[in-house]
Amino acid sequence: MKLIGMLDSPYVRRVAISLQMLGIPFEHQSLSVFGGFDEFQRINPLVKAPTLICDDGEVLIDSTLILQYAEAIASNGRSLMPTEAAALRHSLRLIGLALAACEKSVQIVYERKLRPTEKQYAPWVERVSGQLLAAYDALEAASRDQSLAVTSGTIDQAGITTAVAWKFTQEMLPDIVQAADYPALRMFSDKAEALAAFAAAPCGPSTYRAVA
Repeated sequence: MKLIGMLDSPYVRRVAISLQMLGIPFEHQSLSVFGGFDEFQRINPLVKAPTLICDDGEVLIDSTLILQYAEAIASNGRSLMPTEAAALRHSLRLIGLALAACEKSVQIVYERKLRPTEKQYAPWVERVSGQLLAAYDALEAASRDQSLAVTSGTIDQAGITTAVAWKFTQEMLPDIVQAADYPALRMFSDKAEALAAFAAAPCGPSTYRAVA
């Protein structure tokens, strides 16, 4: 299978890391939805990252749906999602918070980079920034409670998505989400980024390389 999209997208990176953790081999094509629009459109007319081309040629989109499929085909016996109801509910809460942090970060980045300065709407940015900080406040509390494990054998989807979201926001919006205010998340992120699956798919314009 082939993963299309750049690793500077938290959604693409989330999939790349999770596929490794699930033991699913894949190729990666680092293709921008902006600079590579025409080429991306030939692969997926929606031009949406991540795009996953399955072995039979069928195309999947949306990181959560791609990962649902990945869970179904993983052959190493591992799942990144708990099966017990209470643990699953808690994990889904954390994933929801982390995905909200991704979404709000992306909205602010697009406002800053795609809209002319004179047309940026300050009240909207302020509102979205408040939502972003609320998501990280909740994730910081969860990290302080040691709800997120940080080893290659124990990290789950909640941990992966949280670490990926934090890295993206710190790369793009460190002025809004100040690392000093979130010591537990910062420590968690540092440990996660040191894992082989994270190092093989670094946040940025590079291409995933399978660990030998």
